[in-house]
This record gives sequence, C-alpha cells and structure tokens, in this order.
Amino acid sequence: LLDLEFEVRLGDASLGKPLLLWINDGLMAVFFLMVGLELKRELFDGHLSSAANVVMPLAAAAGGVLVPIGIYLLCTLGDPVGARGWAIPAATDIAFALGALALLGDRVPTGLRTFLLTLAVFDDLAAIVIIAVAYTDRIDWGAKGLALAVLGVLIVMNRLRVTRYGVYLLVGAVMWVCVLESGVHATLAGVVLAFTIPRSPRNTLGHRPLSQLEHALRPWVTFLILPLFAFVNAGVTLEGFGPGSIAHPVTLGTGLGLMVGKALGVFAACMLVVRMGLGRLTDGTRPVHYFGVAALAGIGFTMSLFIGVLAFEDLPRGFDVPIRIGVLGGSLLAATIGILVLRATLPRTAHDA
Repeated sequence: LLDLEFEVRLGDASLGKPLLLWINDGLMAVFFLMVGLELKRELFDGHLSSAANVVMPLAAAAGGVLVPIGIYLLCTLGDPVGARGWAIPAATDIAFALGALALLGDRVPTGLRTFLLTLAVFDDLAAIVIIAVAYTDRIDWGAKGLALAVLGVLIVMNRLRVTRYGVYLLVGAVMWVCVLESGVHATLAGVVLAFTIPRSPRNTLGHRPLSQLEHALRPWVTFLILPLFAFVNAGVTLEGFGPGSIAHPVTLGTGLGLMVGKALGVFAACMLVVRMGLGRLTDGTRPVHYFGVAALAGIGFTMSLFIGVLAFEDLPRGFDVPIRIGVLGGSLLAATIGILVLRATLPRTAHDA
C-alpha cells in the first residue's frame, strides 16, 4: 500500500508520488511548519527572547548533538554504509519528551519543563540544518530558483500585512512542490513558511495569525500526523530480525547514542555552563534533575526515524530493521531512565519553581 502511487492534478499539471513519500515529505512538512511556528514565537515573544535564557539550553543542545554523533561513529567505525546514519541519534522528539515529563505532573518545576522545551527546540533546529546539508543529494537550480521566487512572494505578503494564514498555506504549498522538485528535502519548506507568518494582527482588534495557525495545526500534528508517521515507519517486521540485527553497528550506534550519548552530552554541557558562570540552575532544582531531563532528551522516536529514513532511503527494505530497533529501544530506555531518576528525586508534593 505504501508503494502505491497517488497523483494530484491541477489543470494540466500533475504530481505523482508513492503514498510513503506523501507522508514523509508532505505531512512531515506540516509538522516542521508547527516546529517553525513554535521556534519563531519563542525567539520573538517567549523564553528565547532573552539572551540570558538561551546560553544553557543552547550549550545543552550542542552537547546533545555532538556526543551521540561521536558514539554512533565509533560504533560504525569501518562500516561506511552504516556511518551514513550518523545524525540519527542527534534528534529529540519534542512531543514524546514533554509527554514523558508530563507523567510526573505538577511535581516538575516550571523552569525544568521550560528548559526541556527550549533544548528540544534547539535540537530540532539542529536536525533541520543537518537535513538541509547532509541529506540533499542533487540540486535542480531551476526548481530552487522558483522556490526562492515563491519565498519572495511570501515575504512581500508579510510586508503588506496580509494576515489570513490560509493564503500563506496556499502559496506555501506551491513552495513545497518547488522545493520537492529542487532536490532539497521538502520538509524544510514548512520551516521557511513558518517564519513568513505574521506575529501581529493588522489592527489591535485582530487575532495573531501565528498563534492562530499554531493552535489550528497542533491537534492535527499531535493526533494524526505524528501517529501516522510512526505507524508507517516504526513497525519492526520479523523478516531479518535476530541476534545479528540487535548487535548490528547501526542498532548499537543509534541505541547507545540516544540512551547514553544524549544524557552525557546534555548533562555535561549544563554543568560546564554552570561551572563557567554563564548560567545557573533554575530555582528549586538540583544537578540530578538536569540529568533526568537530559535522559528524556534521548527520546528520538519520530525525529530519529525520519532522519534514518533519509539516510538509508536508497537501500533495501531489510536494512531498516537495525534503525528501527535502535531508535525504539534507545528511546524507550532513555525515557525509562529519565522518568525513574526524576520520580526518585523530585519533591513528592506539587512544586512550581
């Protein structure tokens, strides 16, 4: 079913792609649109608008990207094909990481929850850059030029204070097609589109287009797009499964990168920032709480699966088994460690730092 081709026609123009591509390149572009909206809101109006609040999560994100990549490359040393997936353990799944933290209820200090959100946003930004740089095979400069021209139209619309986000979505869909045909991964169109959506209404009585669109997209992303993506990409078939797939370099690199690399990289970066006097722990927290959150950052799930699909999309089906085992196993163990550490160390009563 996933290999069946679906075609969209508009007059004489048509675009036909397999169902799997419509999900991975189309629906995931909507997910990245929402990530971009969140990032823009945080940068201009939220926690990231203050430089003092950026240093620790930015350093933590850097550690949480570099250390897992290092562990993955060590595990795949001498395996040039396996090494192509070096970015798989670098990502954090915002929805699942925050969902795991939410299991602890109001025992979690607000500052700690905000830190994880900010860290995950920076992590996703790093993943977006990695996808653009490392997983773009060919460039069709004509299509890329058209994409830039459509982006220019979106910027002009923003300057003219066009506030109906439906118009942006229609023009953004045209940009998505151009980016898809250019060879750059089409999901990046979602992020670029997000930064052209106006933050402010045309007048004081209007609604904020960015907030409106983010609110409209969230249930679709949470309850349809992410579960559908996970369903079609995360299933581990019994074919090719065995001791060899568990001990496969890609499985070990992915699993250890997420479970060990994320926790060590994020936690070490946080403690280094504190030691250098560039940041401080939020009120009501201790270093062990940051280790628990660092472990939760190892929940890569949909983001790691997505990068795995891009890294090995030209290889036979059987090769995806180690990727899925590593991502699912590493994410599950990281979530378990993080929840157990925080459950054992956070105050038993409601806490709002």
